[in-house]
Amino acid sequence: MTTEKKNITGALVNEHRLILRMIALLERNAPRTAAGNYRNWQFYLDGVDFIRNYADRFHHAKEEDVLFEALVSNGMPREHSPVAAMLMEHDQGRAFVKAMEAAARKALDGQEGMEQIIADNALAYAALLRDHIGKEDEVLYPLAERVIPDTMRDDIVAGYAAAEARTAPDFTARCEAVVIGYEQEK
Repeated sequence: MTTEKKNITGALVNEHRLILRMIALLERNAPRTAAGNYRNWQFYLDGVDFIRNYADRFHHAKEEDVLFEALVSNGMPREHSPVAAMLMEHDQGRAFVKAMEAAARKALDGQEGMEQIIADNALAYAALLRDHIGKEDEVLYPLAERVIPDTMRDDIVAGYAAAEARTAPDFTARCEAVVIGYEQEK
């Protein structure tokens, strides 16, 4: 009788679903902003907050500090590897978010002409992350499920739990509420 391996990527895939919902909002609103039809600068600042806190500090922390480290300790090279590519894309995403935030803050302060900068960075982030999540969900996570031995899985799950313990108990619900609020916006 074989025992089923403890799933080490399902929680990350579930988190991707909420991140993809925020990406869909960026994809919906950025073209409207570029056309001058959507000037809710607070949406972009709330999007930045969501990305930095949920996608980056909460989700990417689990990937970078727990799963990717487990892959490396299990023999995957740190450089010139899928892990290195994912980390590089995380950094690229952070640069788009920083530029989007700077332009949204200027727009909120009344500076004209920020629409295209906001839209370009929002759409660049969305395209990068949509592709990035696809690679993780379809390639890297299935690889991790195949190669990570049973002996490492409890520590990975414990690492995720430790990362989650550093957030407020209602953290995910609050992040989802932000997304739902903007999904209901016309």
